[in-house]
Amino acid sequence: MPSDSKPKKACCMISEILEEAGIDREKARQVRRQLLEGLILLCQWQLERMDASRTPHSGKKARKVAVE
Repeated sequence: MPSDSKPKKACCMISEILEEAGIDREKARQVRRQLLEGLILLCQWQLERMDASRTPHSGKKARKVAVE
């Protein structure tokens, strides 16, 4: 990089990379939205699992652990 030019901002570099890959701004927005919705679903699923594990399971007995 020549010393007289300013370094590019990260957002500009990412835009250039996406443009070179043939991904326009709207496609990048759609992918970002899908990714965020997927993260939301994953978090909701994890919360449901945590809630389900907190409730006692019917039919299972507590096991005593021997302490030596």
